[in-house]
Amino acid sequence: MDEALELEVGYRVLEIGAGSGWHAATVAEIVAPSDMPTEEGGHVYTVEIVQELACLARENIQRAGYGDRVTVICGDGSKGYRKEAPYDRVLVTAAAPRVPKPLTEQLKTGGILVIPIGGTYLFQSLRRIRKEDDQLSEENLGGVAFVPLTGKYGHKL
Repeated sequence: MDEALELEVGYRVLEIGAGSGWHAATVAEIVAPSDMPTEEGGHVYTVEIVQELACLARENIQRAGYGDRVTVICGDGSKGYRKEAPYDRVLVTAAAPRVPKPLTEQLKTGGILVIPIGGTYLFQSLRRIRKEDDQLSEENLGGVAFVPLTGKYGHKL
């Protein structure tokens, strides 16, 4: 997924679904490398809907030394995180029934959104969406299996 995002140093990235924090840390190491001054690198904002997981992610990210480059937010990630928008890249780590409009709205022109689209556990495909001006183009990167995205623009479980 990191490769599909075409990450570069200095990017502001929104991740939906923090989980344990591991993926946010991998993204942070690319956009804000450990050997670079914090003010020169990018930043990762990761939103987790499950409070216990948000706390776990925050602890793991701090313990791994990425606390200055990753911000963990507990909330409905299907709505994005407007406070820090727009983003160079958006990464969703749970399968949505369709692309949530707030995520494309919070994406910069020239930005990329990577998201699994499909059912609650089966028949999902990883999509890469590029935003040019107000036009979106979509590419299917193949079959995947993710937990369902919940929240306002997610699956109704």
